[in-house]
Amino acid sequence: MFTREWTIPAILGIVLLIVCGALGYFTWSLMPRADAAETNIGAAFTLTDDRGQPITEQALKGHPSLIYFGYTHCPEVCPTTLYEMAGWFKALGDQGDALKAYFFSVDPERDTPQIMHNYTGNFTDRITGITGDPNEMQKAIKGWRIYAKRMPTPDGDYTMDHTASVLLVGADGNLRSMIAYGEDPNIALQKIRNLLQ
Repeated sequence: MFTREWTIPAILGIVLLIVCGALGYFTWSLMPRADAAETNIGAAFTLTDDRGQPITEQALKGHPSLIYFGYTHCPEVCPTTLYEMAGWFKALGDQGDALKAYFFSVDPERDTPQIMHNYTGNFTDRITGITGDPNEMQKAIKGWRIYAKRMPTPDGDYTMDHTASVLLVGADGNLRSMIAYGEDPNIALQKIRNLLQ
């Protein structure tokens, strides 16, 4: 059986705990929190599209977009992803008319506009290849928080280790979601449909 000396401090402790918890929740509820849209991703850049025309970050606004960073010498991940992109466009049909897709090269020293055009054209005419000055490309790579690193090979050549996700960007130019490499096709399509809504 509790004595009076123990119950009063216990009650005061419980009351204090409730008050602190309520104040903590109230403070937390007022704090700004990031939602699905990332507003601090992206960067200004001046690059070249696969038809040799200048392209800037403004091209990514006014419509929903799929953005992928890769390179044309990629042995597996990039061709697989672009093949999947072509399939997504086909599956969406007219629903995907407003959707654009961009393939940024993480290897602009080798990926000329013509090489990019021929490469993307092997999959679909809906993907625009983007290359250009390596320093300008670094702005886009860093701005979109993409990992890209040159990896030497034993024969003196190199490959590029890079982020394999497709970025889903809203008409406002902000990141909305991502599609992971190898993601279930139905889930990937649903994410794109959500982007288009």
